[in-house]
Amino acid sequence: MEAPPVTMMPVTGGTINMMEYLLQGSVLDHSLESLIHRLRGLCDNMEPETFVDHEMVFLLKGQQASPFVLRARRSLDRTGAPWHLRYLGQPEMGDKNRHALVRNCVDIATSENLTDFLMEMGFRMDHEFVARGHLFRKGIMKIVVYKVFRILVPGNTENTEALSLSYLVELSVVAPAGQDVVSDDMRNFAEQLKPLVHLEKIDPKRLM
Repeated sequence: MEAPPVTMMPVTGGTINMMEYLLQGSVLDHSLESLIHRLRGLCDNMEPETFVDHEMVFLLKGQQASPFVLRARRSLDRTGAPWHLRYLGQPEMGDKNRHALVRNCVDIATSENLTDFLMEMGFRMDHEFVARGHLFRKGIMKIVVYKVFRILVPGNTENTEALSLSYLVELSVVAPAGQDVVSDDMRNFAEQLKPLVHLEKIDPKRLM
């Protein structure tokens, strides 16, 4: 018997609607050490946290024009760390003078059977990758510098290859809706990273 079509309601993150403010850029491999050195001087933690994460992107096709997307991520270098389930909404189309991309964000820790649960719900995995990088913090801002690796054999996170000769750089803040002033702080911080990296407000639709 065919399951009824799925209709997804907007996710609001509980009683507080949390938003992600985001700036993105990239830096070539040979400039990585210079960027890390600059971030050590600007951020609260002089020595960055390192991470190796495995992320799987799941899609659920329903009545809506585009599939509903959830991201499941787990740490490969921290035994016992919880899985994380993340929902990212569509970028807001509001004030074009806003300095950062803004989108709804829900991020929760889960048990290790998350992927089985999503499959039972009707989701199907679209793609997966490994992210290796460094994490800095400056107040409420989070700066991650990481390289994306393609998984050559599905499910085998040890058999990978780099997708490019560069590192992604993301500057983000998660805050309640309406806190647009944080985008000004993000722009000021991003200015201090030039010319090593140019962090911009990038519309994900341009990357498709």
